[in-house]
Amino acid sequence: MSNQRPATLGALRESGYEVLPVREEMRRNLIVKLEEGEDVFPGIVGFDETVIPQVENAILAGQDIILLGERGQAKSRIIRMLTSLLDEWTPVIEGAEIPENPFAPITAQGREIVTKDGEDTAINWLHRDARYGEKLATPDITIADLIGEVDPIKIAEGRYLSDELTIHYGLIPRTNRGIFSINELPDLAERIQVGLLNAMEERDIQIKGHKVRLPLDVIIVATANPEDYTNRGRIITPLKDRYGSQIRTHYPTTIRDEMRIMDFEHADLDMGTRKLVVPPYMKEIVAELTRHARKSPDISQRSGVSVRASIANYESLVANALRRALRCAEQDVVPRISDLPFVIPSLQGKVEFETVEEGREDQVMERLMQAAVSAVFNRFVDLSELEPVVGAFAEGVSIETGEGLDSESYVDVIKQIDGLDAAVSRLAETQSPAERASAAEFILEGMHLNKLLNKDRVSGKTRYRAR
Repeated sequence: MSNQRPATLGALRESGYEVLPVREEMRRNLIVKLEEGEDVFPGIVGFDETVIPQVENAILAGQDIILLGERGQAKSRIIRMLTSLLDEWTPVIEGAEIPENPFAPITAQGREIVTKDGEDTAINWLHRDARYGEKLATPDITIADLIGEVDPIKIAEGRYLSDELTIHYGLIPRTNRGIFSINELPDLAERIQVGLLNAMEERDIQIKGHKVRLPLDVIIVATANPEDYTNRGRIITPLKDRYGSQIRTHYPTTIRDEMRIMDFEHADLDMGTRKLVVPPYMKEIVAELTRHARKSPDISQRSGVSVRASIANYESLVANALRRALRCAEQDVVPRISDLPFVIPSLQGKVEFETVEEGREDQVMERLMQAAVSAVFNRFVDLSELEPVVGAFAEGVSIETGEGLDSESYVDVIKQIDGLDAAVSRLAETQSPAERASAAEFILEGMHLNKLLNKDRVSGKTRYRAR
């Protein structure tokens, strides 16, 4: 903290510093960002024309916000980024149990400190990151957690139950002068929702018979699954009505946005001296797999299929390619079609199946994967250009592939089959054996899915042959 900031209430008053209500503070800072053309929510992809304008409008209007959407739609991230609209530092009374405006303390303790020390009241400067709190709503949350409770230790010290100073404040009062987020709001019990409504609307709280007027300066934002939020009985009507803006989030609307998020969010694996090259079609297959899962009747769409599924699948794909490179002593790490089965564990951990018979989950995953590969193949490859390859297979040629085969195993085979070398060259950006092996597998699998080749699986390997 800089020594130039006022350290006492008197110095703060003399400096002319103005403490704005949190809503007005955020509104002012948002206006500045918009005027300067600054990106208010950097890293949020695909919401520029839908969600972000609505959030900005709600802040400009001073409204409470609830974000409705399935899991993995960046709801929590957007809420956490709201802190960027707070002043970097704000003054609070040093020694007070909750952050308090030095010019207008709201608790008995805060008023007592200012009355006792007057203009010499010590000031602490709170950073914007410390002005955010959040809680995942669960049925076992109590009023004590969110609002407060009588502190038995203070009673033991000799205070009376009627004394406001016996109260130990909960999470929301402790986020005074800031932003508090409740994730999955409908999971709160109704009586807790009533307490939350009082804190937001009436500005009073009741704790063990205490009725304390506590004009909190806190913005309470929330997230919810649309199905839970609209089901009758999951949320009390007055609380639902309290949120001025109900903003619907969504999954990426284009395959390009899905891949941009993958690029932005995936963990970078340490490749050492090795070089990672992910062919565009392999990256697109990962994104397409998620999009097909979001349309599948075998996958629960109530829970949704998070963008985290794409990210985890991409990481698993790269990890298996790295494992092969390590095992085969290759310098180029290039994912192939034969690596795709290794994303199934990560995908199954991110989805919920509908009434699928036990043991059929792998079949569902296989169908989704085939649909994704087929869709991407038909965007990248013109089947008419593969007629020479089909003819070569008709003469009795067969090719064996597998994720455990080194890249050099593909070099001679590619050259020997009429038309395959040219088709591979159109996809592979370099003459790297690893890139060409990946392109060859993509072409062969695409031909199979288009019913131009048969495929047999034996001992972890795949053999492509004429139909």
